[in-house]
Amino acid sequence: MKSQAIRACALGAIMVGIYAAVARRRQLEWGATTEEAGSTLPGDDLVPNADLVATRCLSVRATPEQVWPWIAQLGQGRGGFYSYDALENLVGCDIHSADRIVPEFQHPQEGDGVKLHPEISLAVALVQPGRALVLRGAVPVGGTQVEPPYDFSWAFVLRDGANGSTRLLVRERYQYTRWWAPALIEPVAVVSFVMSQRMLRGIRERAERESLDGASGSK
Repeated sequence: MKSQAIRACALGAIMVGIYAAVARRRQLEWGATTEEAGSTLPGDDLVPNADLVATRCLSVRATPEQVWPWIAQLGQGRGGFYSYDALENLVGCDIHSADRIVPEFQHPQEGDGVKLHPEISLAVALVQPGRALVLRGAVPVGGTQVEPPYDFSWAFVLRDGANGSTRLLVRERYQYTRWWAPALIEPVAVVSFVMSQRMLRGIRERAERESLDGASGSK
């Protein structure tokens, strides 16, 4: 009986491990094809030796030129992040996602700051108008004077899809600079998965609506 119990516990541990590994990969590569997950994207070289990479994607029934304005105006105090504003605002982010294209926020420049929170921002590291916006930085831990235990890049990339559509890819790259960084980043990656899903869908909803409205107006 004892040996049977040991075997059962071992089998259970193996199954939990397999499930965790599969679930982790699914959330890190949500919506991405094998080619997309393994491809090189703009900004990858900013964090070349990443310890954790997440690539999440979906298709948008609009051209890259129609999707880009929603990417260009990302940020707190700008267009928002099109995700769960109420949850973000519980921690003081003061996010209000726009439902329209805001002309004054359409020209991000390298070196600009894109705020996540009134007191926290990432730097615009790369801009390829109509194609890619890459942010870089890290959120301080335990106060603004504490150096983050990781380096981070956040890329928003638009690729041509089928029949005039767009593949919208969002990639996060984390490089650990402290041994304990995984204990912080792994839970963050799960939260990011939830928020990123909503953000991607929020961008899609807005871009497709704008595309449909434009098509209707041209008739």
